[in-house]
Amino acid sequence: MRSRLALPVALIAAVSVAATACQSSSGKTTGAKAAPKAASAAADYNPQPYDNIKDGGTYTTAGTFDDQGNPFNVNATLTASRVWAWYNADAITYSPTGEVQYNPDYYSDVKVTVEGGHQKVVLTINPKAVFNDGTPIDWTAIEATWKANNGSDKAFAAATTVGYDQITSVERGADAKQAVITFKGVDASWSSLFTTFLHPKAATVDNFNQAYVKKAHPEWGAGPYTVGTWDTHSGNITFVRNPKWWGRKGKLDKRVYVNLESSAAVNAFKNGQLDYTSAVDAESLKQLKGLKGTEIRSGGSPFEYSLNFNTKSPVLSDKGVRKAIQESVDRAQIAKIQFQGLDYQEPLPGSAVLHSFQKGYEDNVSAVLEYAPDDAKNTLDAAGWKPGQDGIRVKDGKKLDVGYTLLGDDALGKATAGALAAMLKQIGVHLVITKADDADFSKVLSERRFDLFLSGNRSMDPFAARYLCDFYCSDRDANITGSGTPALNKEILATTEIADLAEQNAAVNKVEQKALQEYAFLPLYSGPSTYGVKKGLANVGATIFYSPLPETVGWQK
Repeated sequence: MRSRLALPVALIAAVSVAATACQSSSGKTTGAKAAPKAASAAADYNPQPYDNIKDGGTYTTAGTFDDQGNPFNVNATLTASRVWAWYNADAITYSPTGEVQYNPDYYSDVKVTVEGGHQKVVLTINPKAVFNDGTPIDWTAIEATWKANNGSDKAFAAATTVGYDQITSVERGADAKQAVITFKGVDASWSSLFTTFLHPKAATVDNFNQAYVKKAHPEWGAGPYTVGTWDTHSGNITFVRNPKWWGRKGKLDKRVYVNLESSAAVNAFKNGQLDYTSAVDAESLKQLKGLKGTEIRSGGSPFEYSLNFNTKSPVLSDKGVRKAIQESVDRAQIAKIQFQGLDYQEPLPGSAVLHSFQKGYEDNVSAVLEYAPDDAKNTLDAAGWKPGQDGIRVKDGKKLDVGYTLLGDDALGKATAGALAAMLKQIGVHLVITKADDADFSKVLSERRFDLFLSGNRSMDPFAARYLCDFYCSDRDANITGSGTPALNKEILATTEIADLAEQNAAVNKVEQKALQEYAFLPLYSGPSTYGVKKGLANVGATIFYSPLPETVGWQK
């Protein structure tokens, strides 16, 4: 299951906030105080033990199913992952700080050993575990998940093959309820490979790629909840208790997703239609604060939003042009626009795969790039792009027009696009803003319908090396920029074979600095996660790496 799931900026489920004093991309500050060295790592979600949750009730939020509902698929987004978790296995989760947590309702025992330099993981599956269609959950589910994602059959549109491709075999153990997984070398992040798994019937090429497109398959699922209603017309979803569940029963009677635009969610919350909503900007936070029966929960964010450069686009195939554009982007100004009116500070993000609150983090962006518009002009001069009479650069009779695909009508998205246009105009680049619907998000990415595109990713676990390839390997569909080289691919994949996490992260930083010199990917901002929540709602809010088990979500006694 992908740890880093793409999402459109207009649909982000987090609010990131900027410094009250503006920090420039060069690192200098103006105003009363400088930004801290690391972003917030606080969690705020009203953690409550299972026995302190009321039996019954409904939990309703804004949301809907995604075009691609299989989270292992390359076209899946964060939405797909969240919906999947309510009617499929949640076998491994992580604490807010990233410690591994095994769910005994699925894995009754886990053993990890290293023999002769090769890692072996033995998963003993709960004897009671069964898919909703009656198929036992056994070693074949682990095998099917591995085979669909290991890259051996290119017909599977897998989100990532990293980690799965290190596995040399998945075999039956002492009985069918035991899976023996053997790796080539050691994989420190192996747990992220089997946080959930596929029903063997879902692991054929056709079903993997197509069966979950705007559809649910509760018969292939398992867990405390199952699908009650899945309305393809309205986009609404209701989950209800699963009578076939063998573990701790879900505390809620119903879990409801109501398909609303992000701009309508705050009003729906104020009207009592929702129990939880994101504070996406200062105005929405202002509306949520002080509401009777409401509390604001805010903490660190595992989100990051970045500018992607389509290197397959004719105008951006020149690395010099890409570098010049990056040198002209004042990232601190972008952050200030995004989070105007909120009191929070953080350093500018320096990595695609590690957050500044994590051990081993380094600011790799600053190691290879400075905010330097004058240098950008020189770079474009050297590349043969000369200023025209209107200030827009020209080469071989063509103007330097660069497209920017903007999804939806989000006010912050529009303001960000306008700011980027002004920044690029100063160096002689004309930003051509093209609008698209939120629903086109997956197509924009998979078909690379953009020159520049701003999107976000959420980390679902703390491991960096496994996801480096998704961002920077030239042969991965997940790398939407299309950048990279075969030589760089080898260096990236070599990091996944380092057993010690500290050494692994050091190697990740070293190779990411090389990858960033392709100038195809530019981290812009992160910020905290901030939500309006009805008082008494337990295990919901700013959780960082933690994904509370569905049966533990509910209303506090």
